[in-house]
Amino acid sequence: MSSKKIISTKDNLQVLFEDNHLLIVNKRAGDIVQGDKTGDKPLSEVVKEYIGEKYNKPGAVYLGVVHRLDRPTSGVVVFARTSKALSRLNKLFAERETEKTYWALVKNEPPKPSDRLAHYLKRNSKQNKSYSHTNEVPDSKKGILHYQVIKKLDNYFLLEIELETGRHHQIRSQLSAIGSPIKGDLKYGFDRSNKDASIHLHSRKLTFVHPVKKEKLTIVAPLPIDPLWKACD
Repeated sequence: MSSKKIISTKDNLQVLFEDNHLLIVNKRAGDIVQGDKTGDKPLSEVVKEYIGEKYNKPGAVYLGVVHRLDRPTSGVVVFARTSKALSRLNKLFAERETEKTYWALVKNEPPKPSDRLAHYLKRNSKQNKSYSHTNEVPDSKKGILHYQVIKKLDNYFLLEIELETGRHHQIRSQLSAIGSPIKGDLKYGFDRSNKDASIHLHSRKLTFVHPVKKEKLTIVAPLPIDPLWKACD
Protein backbone atom coordinates (compact mmCIF):
# COMPACT_ATOMS: atom_id res chain seq x y z
CA MET A 1 0.00 0.00 0.00
CA SER A 2 1.39 3.39 -0.93
CA SER A 3 0.64 7.05 -0.38
CA LYS A 4 2.24 9.60 -2.69
CA LYS A 5 -0.02 12.59 -2.32
CA ILE A 6 -1.62 14.79 0.28
CA ILE A 7 -5.08 13.49 1.17
CA SER A 8 -6.08 16.42 3.35
CA THR A 9 -4.76 19.91 4.00
CA LYS A 10 -6.13 22.04 6.81
CA ASP A 11 -4.43 24.93 8.61
CA ASN A 12 -1.18 23.95 6.87
CA LEU A 13 -1.52 20.36 8.12
CA GLN A 14 -0.76 18.00 5.25
CA VAL A 15 -2.17 14.55 5.95
CA LEU A 16 -0.55 11.76 3.92
CA PHE A 17 -2.29 8.74 5.47
CA GLU A 18 -5.07 8.27 7.96
CA ASP A 19 -7.03 5.40 9.45
CA ASN A 20 -8.33 4.39 12.90
CA HIS A 21 -4.82 3.52 14.09
CA LEU A 22 -2.41 5.96 12.41
CA LEU A 23 -2.16 9.49 11.18
CA ILE A 24 0.84 10.40 9.04
CA VAL A 25 1.64 13.96 8.05
CA ASN A 26 4.13 15.92 5.99
CA LYS A 27 5.84 18.16 8.53
CA ARG A 28 6.80 21.66 7.45
CA ALA A 29 10.27 22.94 8.24
CA GLY A 30 10.00 25.05 11.38
CA ASP A 31 7.32 22.96 13.06
CA ILE A 32 8.19 21.17 16.29
CA VAL A 33 6.77 17.67 16.67
CA GLN A 34 6.33 17.85 20.45
CA GLY A 35 6.18 20.75 22.88
CA ASP A 36 9.50 22.13 24.11
CA LYS A 37 10.88 25.02 26.13
CA THR A 38 10.06 27.50 23.33
CA GLY A 39 6.38 27.21 24.17
CA ASP A 40 5.54 27.16 20.45
CA LYS A 41 2.48 25.17 19.44
CA PRO A 42 3.67 21.68 18.47
CA LEU A 43 2.54 19.63 15.50
CA SER A 44 1.10 17.02 17.89
CA GLU A 45 -1.42 19.59 19.16
CA VAL A 46 -2.38 20.62 15.63
CA VAL A 47 -3.01 16.96 14.80
CA LYS A 48 -5.11 16.48 17.95
CA GLU A 49 -7.26 19.48 17.00
CA TYR A 50 -7.65 18.10 13.47
CA ILE A 51 -8.84 14.72 14.81
CA GLY A 52 -11.15 16.30 17.38
CA GLU A 53 -12.80 18.52 14.80
CA LYS A 54 -13.03 15.97 11.99
CA TYR A 55 -14.52 13.21 14.14
CA ASN A 56 -16.40 15.47 16.53
CA LYS A 57 -14.56 14.05 19.53
CA PRO A 58 -15.37 15.82 22.79
CA GLY A 59 -12.70 16.11 25.46
CA ALA A 60 -9.09 14.97 25.16
CA VAL A 61 -7.93 13.27 21.96
CA TYR A 62 -5.42 10.43 22.29
CA LEU A 63 -2.31 10.81 20.17
CA GLY A 64 1.01 9.02 20.53
CA VAL A 65 4.25 10.53 19.22
CA VAL A 66 6.18 7.71 17.54
CA HIS A 67 9.29 9.58 16.38
CA ARG A 68 10.52 13.10 15.72
CA LEU A 69 12.19 15.19 13.04
CA ASP A 70 14.51 18.10 13.77
CA ARG A 71 12.70 21.45 13.75
CA PRO A 72 14.34 22.77 10.53
CA THR A 73 13.69 19.46 8.72
CA SER A 74 10.56 18.58 6.73
CA GLY A 75 8.85 15.35 5.76
CA VAL A 76 7.13 12.20 7.00
CA VAL A 77 6.03 12.07 10.65
CA VAL A 78 3.95 9.20 12.07
CA PHE A 79 1.50 9.55 14.95
CA ALA A 80 -0.43 6.75 16.67
CA ARG A 81 -4.14 7.12 17.33
CA THR A 82 -4.36 4.22 19.79
CA SER A 83 -2.13 2.95 22.59
CA LYS A 84 -1.93 -0.46 20.87
CA ALA A 85 -0.63 1.13 17.68
CA LEU A 86 1.84 3.25 19.65
CA SER A 87 3.41 0.32 21.51
CA ARG A 88 3.75 -1.70 18.30
CA LEU A 89 5.18 1.22 16.34
CA ASN A 90 7.64 1.99 19.13
CA LYS A 91 8.87 -1.59 18.84
CA LEU A 92 9.16 -1.35 15.03
CA PHE A 93 11.22 1.83 15.24
CA ALA A 94 13.37 0.60 18.14
CA GLU A 95 14.18 -2.62 16.31
CA ARG A 96 14.86 -0.74 13.06
CA GLU A 97 12.15 -2.55 11.17
CA THR A 98 11.51 0.55 9.09
CA GLU A 99 13.08 1.87 5.90
CA LYS A 100 13.85 5.60 6.13
CA THR A 101 14.79 7.57 3.03
CA TYR A 102 15.84 11.22 3.17
CA TRP A 103 16.72 13.76 0.51
CA ALA A 104 19.35 16.40 1.17
CA LEU A 105 20.79 19.25 -0.88
CA VAL A 106 24.50 19.99 -0.47
CA LYS A 107 26.74 22.52 -2.20
CA ASN A 108 29.99 20.58 -1.90
CA GLU A 109 30.10 17.39 -3.93
CA PRO A 110 30.70 14.36 -1.69
CA PRO A 111 34.03 12.54 -2.10
CA LYS A 112 32.26 9.60 -3.78
CA PRO A 113 29.05 9.40 -5.85
CA SER A 114 27.76 6.83 -3.34
CA ASP A 115 29.11 5.49 -0.07
CA ARG A 116 28.42 3.92 3.29
CA LEU A 117 29.27 6.26 6.13
CA ALA A 118 30.04 4.92 9.60
CA HIS A 119 30.93 7.28 12.43
CA TYR A 120 30.79 7.35 16.20
CA LEU A 121 28.48 10.18 17.16
CA LYS A 122 28.80 11.96 20.47
CA ARG A 123 26.01 14.29 21.53
CA ASN A 124 26.66 17.59 23.26
CA SER A 125 23.36 18.43 24.96
CA LYS A 126 24.35 21.99 25.85
CA GLN A 127 25.07 22.79 22.20
CA ASN A 128 22.27 20.50 20.92
CA LYS A 129 24.80 19.12 18.49
CA SER A 130 26.34 15.74 17.65
CA TYR A 131 29.98 15.33 16.67
CA SER A 132 31.08 12.58 14.28
CA HIS A 133 34.27 10.71 15.09
CA THR A 134 36.12 8.17 12.97
CA ASN A 135 37.04 6.11 16.02
CA GLU A 136 34.98 5.26 19.07
CA VAL A 137 35.08 7.82 21.87
CA PRO A 138 33.50 7.71 25.36
CA ASP A 139 29.69 7.98 25.35
CA SER A 140 29.49 7.79 21.57
CA LYS A 141 27.01 5.75 19.53
CA LYS A 142 27.69 4.26 16.13
CA GLY A 143 25.83 5.87 13.25
CA ILE A 144 25.55 4.28 9.81
CA LEU A 145 23.97 5.63 6.65
CA HIS A 146 24.19 5.06 2.90
CA TYR A 147 24.02 7.94 0.42
CA GLN A 148 24.07 8.39 -3.31
CA VAL A 149 24.08 11.46 -5.52
CA ILE A 150 20.87 11.23 -7.55
CA LYS A 151 20.85 14.63 -9.27
CA LYS A 152 23.20 17.50 -10.01
CA LEU A 153 21.70 20.98 -10.06
CA ASP A 154 23.48 24.15 -11.16
CA ASN A 155 25.05 24.78 -7.76
CA TYR A 156 23.95 21.87 -5.60
CA PHE A 157 23.89 18.10 -5.40
CA LEU A 158 20.81 16.11 -4.42
CA LEU A 159 21.61 13.15 -2.18
CA GLU A 160 19.34 10.24 -1.35
CA ILE A 161 20.11 8.84 2.08
CA GLU A 162 19.10 5.54 3.64
CA LEU A 163 19.47 5.34 7.41
CA GLU A 164 20.63 2.20 9.18
CA THR A 165 20.59 3.90 12.58
CA GLY A 166 18.64 6.82 13.98
CA ARG A 167 21.03 8.96 16.00
CA HIS A 168 20.62 12.58 17.08
CA HIS A 169 21.34 14.87 14.08
CA GLN A 170 22.94 11.88 12.38
CA ILE A 171 22.58 12.89 8.73
CA ARG A 172 23.52 16.50 9.44
CA SER A 173 26.62 15.52 11.39
CA GLN A 174 27.83 12.77 9.08
CA LEU A 175 27.45 14.80 5.88
CA SER A 176 29.30 17.66 7.56
CA ALA A 177 32.06 15.23 8.52
CA ILE A 178 32.73 14.41 4.85
CA GLY A 179 32.76 18.09 3.88
CA SER A 180 29.21 18.27 2.49
CA PRO A 181 27.05 20.14 5.01
CA ILE A 182 23.36 20.49 4.15
CA LYS A 183 22.19 23.76 2.59
CA GLY A 184 21.15 26.20 5.30
CA ASP A 185 22.63 24.18 8.16
CA LEU A 186 24.82 26.76 9.91
CA LYS A 187 25.18 24.51 12.96
CA TYR A 188 26.98 21.90 10.87
CA GLY A 189 29.14 24.11 8.72
CA PHE A 190 27.09 25.54 5.87
CA ASP A 191 28.17 29.11 5.14
CA ARG A 192 24.76 30.81 5.47
CA SER A 193 21.29 30.09 6.78
CA ASN A 194 18.09 29.83 4.78
CA LYS A 195 15.79 32.84 5.11
CA ASP A 196 13.07 30.76 6.78
CA ALA A 197 15.56 29.01 9.14
CA SER A 198 14.92 25.68 7.41
CA ILE A 199 17.59 23.32 6.17
CA HIS A 200 17.32 21.40 2.91
CA LEU A 201 16.79 18.01 4.52
CA HIS A 202 13.52 16.21 3.83
CA SER A 203 12.24 12.90 5.16
CA ARG A 204 11.13 11.73 1.74
CA LYS A 205 9.90 8.18 2.26
CA LEU A 206 9.08 5.80 5.09
CA THR A 207 8.25 2.11 4.68
CA PHE A 208 6.99 -0.11 7.48
CA VAL A 209 4.40 -2.76 8.27
CA HIS A 210 1.09 -1.41 9.60
CA PRO A 211 1.03 -2.23 13.33
CA VAL A 212 -2.53 -3.60 13.26
CA LYS A 213 -3.44 -4.49 9.67
CA LYS A 214 0.02 -6.01 9.01
CA GLU A 215 0.11 -4.53 5.50
CA LYS A 216 3.26 -2.94 4.12
CA LEU A 217 2.95 0.85 3.98
CA THR A 218 5.13 3.13 1.90
CA ILE A 219 4.53 6.81 2.52
CA VAL A 220 6.12 9.43 0.26
CA ALA A 221 6.11 13.07 1.34
CA PRO A 222 5.84 15.76 -1.36
CA LEU A 223 8.74 18.19 -1.35
CA PRO A 224 8.41 21.65 0.24
CA ILE A 225 7.36 24.54 -1.97
CA ASP A 226 10.75 25.97 -2.76
CA PRO A 227 12.54 26.70 -6.09
CA LEU A 228 15.46 24.41 -5.29
CA TRP A 229 13.28 21.52 -4.17
CA LYS A 230 11.10 22.02 -7.25
CA ALA A 231 14.18 21.45 -9.41
CA CYS A 232 14.65 18.07 -7.68
CA ASP A 233 11.19 16.61 -8.18
